Amino acid sequence: MSRFSVIIPCYHDETRLAYLLRQLQNLRRLHRQPMEVIVVDGAADDACRKVCHGYSVRWVPGEPCRGRQLLTGAALAQGDKLWFLHADNRLSPDAIVAMERAFEQGAVGGYFRFRFDAPRAWPALLLEPAIAFRCRFGVPYGDQGLFMTRRAYEETGGHSPWPLFEEVSLVRGLRRLGHFLPLREPILIDPRRWHRDGWWYRTWVNRNLALAFARGAPPDKLAARYRSTTV
Repeated sequence: MSRFSVIIPCYHDETRLAYLLRQLQNLRRLHRQPMEVIVVDGAADDACRKVCHGYSVRWVPGEPCRGRQLLTGAALAQGDKLWFLHADNRLSPDAIVAMERAFEQGAVGGYFRFRFDAPRAWPALLLEPAIAFRCRFGVPYGDQGLFMTRRAYEETGGHSPWPLFEEVSLVRGLRRLGHFLPLREPILIDPRRWHRDGWWYRTWVNRNLALAFARGAPPDKLAARYRSTTV
């Protein structure tokens, strides 16, 4: 059976991280799946370290840049399959089976279906199919549980060392390399930013950032804009 290395960037999100680590612990027991978990902490915070030690996973201090955090975790990983998660993701109980099935079908990797977690609001019913359409023809982002073989990750050059849009070149490279499979199984996305900023405003901000990136705007400047565009 293949061994998964799960890599999680974190930055002052210990409560949600603890819940995710508990889910991974349960998945590992349910499927008897060999799995290592590496948390790369951009805050290098003692609270995060204690959470990781409580769940017997590897804690690695890092700098607050998601792309560099992911690269650090991937460089330390020992598994032949890599699975990248965000600390606030909530997982499907069939996640492991779905990924193994994708690899058996010859996929080099893939991603999970975007679904907002509770508390949901009616705009989620419109945004979720729109995001699914965008992922088919554009790029699924890192909060959708990107997974791939180690070999494919290395051949594509991995994540870009950026704080935002760090997965774009990776996903494009994986699609050129082979079959990059969209899964039917969902991964639940924390909707707190949409509730905080407003569903349509948050979506408008995200799309404008993506458009600016496509036009060549530097990711560092876009990350600063992302942090500042809240109501």
